[in-house]
Amino acid sequence: MQHMDKTHTTNLPDALIDEALLLDNQLCFAMYSASLAMTKAYKKILAPLEITYPQYLVMLVLWEKDGVTVSELGTRLFLDSGTLTPLLKRMESMGLLHRNRDAGDERRVVVSLSDGGRALREKAKAVPQQMSCMLPALDQIKALVVELKQVRKGLIDAEDE
Repeated sequence: MQHMDKTHTTNLPDALIDEALLLDNQLCFAMYSASLAMTKAYKKILAPLEITYPQYLVMLVLWEKDGVTVSELGTRLFLDSGTLTPLLKRMESMGLLHRNRDAGDERRVVVSLSDGGRALREKAKAVPQQMSCMLPALDQIKALVVELKQVRKGLIDAEDE
């Protein structure tokens, strides 16, 4: 992917500029609309589990590694603590997890699964299979995930410059 600094402009022909400004040619719109469709599909699938899509993402991280800090969760999910804290409080009130101050560092809050959160994992085992029925072949999905991670990294790297 070619990097352009913020002050760089090119002398593209008007026809290319016009084409570049078509909604259906926008990567951002394709990603945004796919994200909306994905979230809508998850909402339906997650309804029987009585959790939202953001809550499902938190659970995925905790099922992968129990006992993570709020900071680690934020890093994994690309969420700031202002977004994550109310989400975690709600999930704690639902009986899915516990939040406790780290004994070694009182500034850190460790999030761990409750018995209810562990039990939910069994119910959630069908979610990936239900989603896969709505998506292209697995090899295409794996390739798309790799490409989207590269897009995300490029955007984050450009933001950090």
